[in-house]
Amino acid sequence: MNPSPYLFLVIFCGVALVFPVLPLALAWMWRRFFQPPKPGVLKNATYECGMESVGEAQIQIRSQYYVYAIIFLIFDVEAIFLVPFAVAFTGLPVGAFIAILVFLLLLLEGLVWAWGKGCLDWAR
Repeated sequence: MNPSPYLFLVIFCGVALVFPVLPLALAWMWRRFFQPPKPGVLKNATYECGMESVGEAQIQIRSQYYVYAIIFLIFDVEAIFLVPFAVAFTGLPVGAFIAILVFLLLLLEGLVWAWGKGCLDWAR
């Protein structure tokens, strides 16, 4: 008797659903049955550390920091794409070299664009 070819997929999907849901269900049951509720003024305060909060909870952060972080992530991730090329450099054909050269030129264009727009200037 041969099992269905989809049996492995059904088992895999079942494990993929049970594996994360089971710890969440156990944590919920533990909290529900073993942890007594402790409402109170201090427990319902914004911060439980015992210190009164001072000032506004929401502060404005310049969007320049987010742009700088996104540019950093782009150029950080591109380094990951360059590692396999550097490892297999001597065994690659000319087409692969041209492809990585185009990739690097596009990244250089992005860097020049960001620099020209002033995205990398912290003094603004």
